[in-house]
Amino acid sequence: MKSIRTGIGFDVHKLAEGAEFWLGGIQLDHHKGAVGHSDADVLIHAICDALLGAAALGDIGKLFPDTDAKYKGIDSKILLREVIKRVREKGYEISNIDSVVALQAPKIKPHIPTMCECLAKELAVDLDQVSVKATTTEQMGFEGREEGVSAYASVLIYKTAN
Repeated sequence: MKSIRTGIGFDVHKLAEGAEFWLGGIQLDHHKGAVGHSDADVLIHAICDALLGAAALGDIGKLFPDTDAKYKGIDSKILLREVIKRVREKGYEISNIDSVVALQAPKIKPHIPTMCECLAKELAVDLDQVSVKATTTEQMGFEGREEGVSAYASVLIYKTAN
């Protein structure tokens, strides 16, 4: 019998004028960007936490603490590669990832296919194993006021070996 596990992830970052905006491994052109210790890619961070949780490996803050200077400004794709390496070392593979990004602007729908391609490549999975969705908060809350961005991710992993 295969061991099947689920994991959920959530992340949030403040938006600031003039900061770079990385989301799903790609850079978006927008007057505001996410602020954080790394490149602040909220989507990748949520996916990392979902994968780590599913494999009972802790969370992104435990593996890559924001108190460690070596992670300052780091490309979150590097963190994602390390996470999937650890998940696979425990004998797990990804069945699927489902995610949602909440922000008012910019509209990311046109960028979702590129994000999915980037994520699938970094995770070494098929494109149809990665889903990214977007929503606004109807101008309510910090996302609606364009003060921040949040992302949620759900993953299903399965054991490949005993």
